[in-house]
Amino acid sequence: MKDHLLLKTLGPGSARLISTLYSHNRPVFHFREAEEILGGRPAASKILSQLTHRGIATRLKPGLFRLNPFELGFEREYLGNPYVVARELTQSGHKKIKEKYYLSHGSAFDLHQMLTQPQLIVYISFPRMVRTRIIQGTEFKFVRCKREDLFGLTEMWVDKSEKICVSDLERTLLDGLKQPTYCGGFSEVAKGFSIKQPLIDPQKLIDYAVKLNSGAVNRRLGYLMELYQIGSRIHWDFLQTKLTSTYQLLDPELPAKGHHTAKWRLRLNIPEEELLAIRGT
Repeated sequence: MKDHLLLKTLGPGSARLISTLYSHNRPVFHFREAEEILGGRPAASKILSQLTHRGIATRLKPGLFRLNPFELGFEREYLGNPYVVARELTQSGHKKIKEKYYLSHGSAFDLHQMLTQPQLIVYISFPRMVRTRIIQGTEFKFVRCKREDLFGLTEMWVDKSEKICVSDLERTLLDGLKQPTYCGGFSEVAKGFSIKQPLIDPQKLIDYAVKLNSGAVNRRLGYLMELYQIGSRIHWDFLQTKLTSTYQLLDPELPAKGHHTAKWRLRLNIPEEELLAIRGT
């Protein structure tokens, strides 16, 4: 009712823009979409300026806006779901051009319900270099990845009308092994393996690891799979065939100390007892 009354107080162009965006489920939208709806850049610029001034819309970054929910009384600093905003940050706004991306690392851990500490940064893996942005107090960090590494992805609903692209469970865990700093540290990644152990597909982990072709990932994966009894000996033996003679740190963020394990070519700078205690919590 409130939204209907508001539309009556707006000019025809503003009302048309808002009604069209909501009918297309586009509360977060690009300037180009407004241009198409309103018939050109001048009209879009004028109406968006009016809507942002009144708090009906928020400018998230140049060319990207969101309609503020009527029930919030036009809060000018409203971000909405950060994962939806992250999705739109990867897109040009042109309907025919859809850039491939995925929510990754700590954000994917959150979406797969593996986090044990608050997530303060939104991580997006993307094949182009994009600078980190802070929007309405939320940091959006882009992690550059190769186009051939855009696999192991799935779509997930983040509310009743919006879905995003996120790494699936197994790819999320491997990204954590590769760059644990973006997931809260190696111990958080180990907790993820422990929390989701019954749901992990060990063969999918192996297949993805082969495609990623990272020696450090293969070492850490084999070690944790054996330690936590994920999969079977055939999986662990296969990963051993992928190792070279060089050693890597189990946790790349911690100092180079602790004993070496020749089996996995790792320096165990996190005590095994600590990792086993994680499994028991």
